[in-house]
Amino acid sequence: QLQLVESGGGLVRPGNSLRLSCTASGFTLDDYTIGWFRQAPGKDREGISCISSSGGSTYYADSVKGRFTISRDNAKNTVYLQMNSLKPEDTGVYSCATGVLFRLCPYYGMEHWGKGTRVTVSS
Repeated sequence: QLQLVESGGGLVRPGNSLRLSCTASGFTLDDYTIGWFRQAPGKDREGISCISSSGGSTYYADSVKGRFTISRDNAKNTVYLQMNSLKPEDTGVYSCATGVLFRLCPYYGMEHWGKGTRVTVSS
């Protein structure tokens, strides 16, 4: 069964860091572009970062550029999102998804989704 599982969320203070993981089971991630998304309370889901299947290309939304870093370890079938200098507005449920083409990510072509991990940034 094809499955994506996110982990690494939690409660952190502003300015601190978290690293999220997106691990696949039932298929190999290295065939796919992967996108990270978040949904803040009362807001629409936002696509915040993407990485190509090779890891050679990345995308960041302006809201996270310079603070978040996406990476992948295909040997571990995992994509990571390193989040630094966290702000209260980064609070939300973070999900990962597979994409059919990097150039479409995060807006179109996202296929398989994880259930998400919650991140709360609060003092």
